Amino acid sequence: MSEPVALNLRWVNRIKSIDEAAWNALAASLPTPFFEWEWLRLLEESGSAVETNGWQPHHLTVWRADRLIAAAPLYIKSHSAGEFVFDHVWADVAQRLELHYYPKLVGMSPFSPTIGYRFLIAVGEDETALSKAMLRAIDTFCRRYGLSGCSFNYVDPDWAPVLAADGFLSWTHQSYAWINRDYRSFDDYLAIFKSGQRRNIKRERKAMARQSIRLVPLSGAQITTDLFRHMYALYSDTNAQFGPWGCHYLTDAFFKGLHARYRHRILLMGAFQDGRKLPIGMSFLLYKGDRLYGRYWGATTEAHALHFNACYYAPIEWAIANGIRRFDPGIGGHHKTRRGFEAVPNYSYHRFYEWRLQEILRLNIGKINQMEMAQIRDLNRELPLANREFR
Repeated sequence: MSEPVALNLRWVNRIKSIDEAAWNALAASLPTPFFEWEWLRLLEESGSAVETNGWQPHHLTVWRADRLIAAAPLYIKSHSAGEFVFDHVWADVAQRLELHYYPKLVGMSPFSPTIGYRFLIAVGEDETALSKAMLRAIDTFCRRYGLSGCSFNYVDPDWAPVLAADGFLSWTHQSYAWINRDYRSFDDYLAIFKSGQRRNIKRERKAMARQSIRLVPLSGAQITTDLFRHMYALYSDTNAQFGPWGCHYLTDAFFKGLHARYRHRILLMGAFQDGRKLPIGMSFLLYKGDRLYGRYWGATTEAHALHFNACYYAPIEWAIANGIRRFDPGIGGHHKTRRGFEAVPNYSYHRFYEWRLQEILRLNIGKINQMEMAQIRDLNRELPLANREFR
């Protein structure tokens, strides 16, 4: 009888050094597209998620002989920007204790606050055993190189018990989601609202025709290089309006790079007016299977209700027509509640390697999570639904 082949754990600082097909074989079953090889490669190669911007790729891979059987997208962070978990409170606690908070290790898809992070593990492998081995390797690495802690953000709820069993502490956050409850049309969806909000949404939808604006969904081969360039300009302008609070993390090269090999995951909702070649406004979304994810938007012209139509109504209509079951519109924005998006929890998991910081987290996180869940319940009480039992 031959001896079992020992596992080999390796750290890599460029996803390009991993074979694309081997990596994507691990990511194929995930509902989210944000851990696919080409998306992560573009983030690195475009200069978006790189060490000079505070995102140093440091992915953990597991091999059996020459076969990749598991991987964890990981980044050494020198700040907390672009994570949208807003852990500055813990950085402040560390400073008060005269401890360093950065660098730290983070598991997530950079700049993508969408639920679904987990270790990528080959079908048929022992996920629990491999996860434990990888977590031990992460602990060893962080302690050896003086990283303050390890965080996994926007964790897949099905994988969360593995982290909890390993002693990671869960922190609850609030996201939004549109759930397709077997709607056959947009009017079918409208029927769930109270009459007043139903009229309001209809007025906002009709505002497009009154302003001679057409919302056109563009995907795959329909998306030209000019549209990706235009989307970058809109994305940049939108973030510039928020000054130092903007979230301008992606480069022009990232958007241009999507055209060649990643258009199959992209939906652009273009707002066209007066025969212009380029849309006056556009939202940028991704889809995979029965999931849709809204990420960015921008406009060159002020138009009444354009944002609501390009980012919510038109994507929902497209989602219903294309069998989408869940639409994540992105974080923030109380106006999402008025458009029928439910407040839902997402979870990050944390371990600090300095015992005092870990103990403060342990003693306080339960109360923090209770307050967050109370806020989620309060937001959902404001859903303008005709039938309060609907949810």
